[in-house]
Amino acid sequence: MSVAAIPVAVGRVEGTIVSRSDDLLAVEEPLEIRLGQESLSVTMRTPGDDFELAAGFLFSEGIIGSASQIRSMGRLADGSPDVVVLELDGRLGMPLPARRNFTMTSACGVCGKASLRELEMNACPALPHDEIQISPDILHRMPDRLRGSQKIFDGTGGLHAAALFNLQGHLESLREDIGRHNAVDKLIGAALLNQRTPLSSSLLLVSGRASFELVQKALVAGIPFLASVGAPSSLAVATAERAGMTLVGFLRNGRFNVYTEDRRILKPEHYR
Repeated sequence: MSVAAIPVAVGRVEGTIVSRSDDLLAVEEPLEIRLGQESLSVTMRTPGDDFELAAGFLFSEGIIGSASQIRSMGRLADGSPDVVVLELDGRLGMPLPARRNFTMTSACGVCGKASLRELEMNACPALPHDEIQISPDILHRMPDRLRGSQKIFDGTGGLHAAALFNLQGHLESLREDIGRHNAVDKLIGAALLNQRTPLSSSLLLVSGRASFELVQKALVAGIPFLASVGAPSSLAVATAERAGMTLVGFLRNGRFNVYTEDRRILKPEHYR
């Protein structure tokens, strides 16, 4: 059974009073993703939903285009919980030289790319036209619903979350991880394995900031609307703009900024 948080003894200082007690820490452990006998990547993650993480990683990297390309997925014969082994059907979306083979930290994804050329080869797709219209009231309620469903965060305060909402603002699924990109991969991987991609009628909300990589992963999954409680990066904004994605930042305390494609946000005169 996967353990996402562990207790540790800590010293607590409140003013001049020192005491001892237990604290919960989010677990960070390596997960190796293998294609057959070949090691593809090692990522630092919070244990749990490892198959979803592996499937989402392959999909968001463009290595596979659908769950049907995964012939099998499992553990090593010795049952090691830190390795996921996949067998694919050979019809891969990404050429061999562009595959990653490196160690990722929980805070970093694209920093492992060997060159700018590899980023270019993993180009973000443009979204098809849609008529999505979202009321600001729906967006304002999403952060509280995200926070209220973060079960592991409640105990540790040390995990990021990614959640999918439908167009009415109902929370559909949520994943937590010590790494932002892992949380999104787990979320997208779950949708992929359940035959729910493309996620063209979903809103993605992430805790923390919105980086280029999170925009890239969302676009590969067909998500037209990404919101974050923190700031987006300049490359995230530029990528979302090119692809036709609505990117919202600083979604908290009844406020938000719209950086791209504000056409999907209902204006006040439309919802009075």
